[in-house]
Amino acid sequence: MAEERKKGEAREGYVIEHPNREKAASKATKAIVVLLLLVTAGLMIVISIGGWSALEGAKPVQIAYILLFLLFAFLIARWNRGLLPVAAALSIILLIFAAVSAPAWFDRDKAGFTSPALPEDLLGLLTFILVPVQILLIAFAMRGFTQAWNVKVERPADGSRHDRDREPQPA
Repeated sequence: MAEERKKGEAREGYVIEHPNREKAASKATKAIVVLLLLVTAGLMIVISIGGWSALEGAKPVQIAYILLFLLFAFLIARWNRGLLPVAAALSIILLIFAAVSAPAWFDRDKAGFTSPALPEDLLGLLTFILVPVQILLIAFAMRGFTQAWNVKVERPADGSRHDRDREPQPA
């Protein structure tokens, strides 16, 4: 009776390798995506804390975005390719909001507005910086998605090139 094995496990005497994860381009792309996710979360934290008193509306959404981007950075650092298009899609939405809201921070630098913890000009600049960061994140996330990090190859554990289970070919 054939021994059952769990999905993702190699047969006895074999190991599973991910050849596309070993490539320098894949490692660099993963590192850049993780860095951009962390930079995005960091910028959003500074903007949120610095402008908390002046923020209107979607504070829970902003907190959710920060937590999602931190979670995505952790999971993508562990080679989770499936989150790359999700991160890119959320980055597109964040890019739109950042591009629309950045000028509003500069407009608050007038009499009659309550001053946030950080200067409005700084918050506007940080919000503008989110735009190119999101463009880069979208580009690198899609590049990583095309690199097929999920491809698995089962190879003999002893490093030989042939399959033990194949019939020997007649000479």
